[in-house]
Amino acid sequence: MDIDALLAARLRTLRKAQGHTLDQLAQRSGVSRSAISLIERGEISPTAAVLGKLAAALGLPLAALFDMAPASTAPSPLARHAAQPCWQDPASGYLRRHLTPAGHGGRLELTEVVFPAGQSVTFDNAMHTSDAPQQQLWLLEGQMTLTVGTQCWQLQPGDCLAMAVNQPIVFANPSSTPARYVLALSSATSSTSPSFTPTPS
Repeated sequence: MDIDALLAARLRTLRKAQGHTLDQLAQRSGVSRSAISLIERGEISPTAAVLGKLAAALGLPLAALFDMAPASTAPSPLARHAAQPCWQDPASGYLRRHLTPAGHGGRLELTEVVFPAGQSVTFDNAMHTSDAPQQQLWLLEGQMTLTVGTQCWQLQPGDCLAMAVNQPIVFANPSSTPARYVLALSSATSSTSPSFTPTPS
């Protein structure tokens, strides 16, 4: 299975685990029922902004959608580079690599991102919960501008920014070269994340 097919099955698994119909998830997320259905069938590739809305509607961080641990195998504490799920946003072209070993997410999730020059991604559906996860961005290469709520931060290599995932966040690369950073997402309690079994659409 390719990453889009795995992501489609993962979203369907999470929705059904929470007992939401397509109509209910559409109402909660602001994403149309038809679009969610197409995503779950692997017929369209969702953008990062759409995935962010769906994850927030499920009460989960975006990283939870990429924790694809097969239910038939015991989770391994090691995620080899070649086996780490990579996904590219069809809108901005930003490349997301899920670093955390499958099945070991919850309290801590690590993600590496390569962000193209001149692009931006807006996550406007925040997780409005009292125990919203915290994340930190460690910029390794290039420049990034982060707008967290109403505050704007200009980041240079080596800078690390902490932020809560309970407010709108805009990621932007204002420079002419790609940026690369690591996102570390932590939560006080492990979020419910059912084991993942790919199923036919």
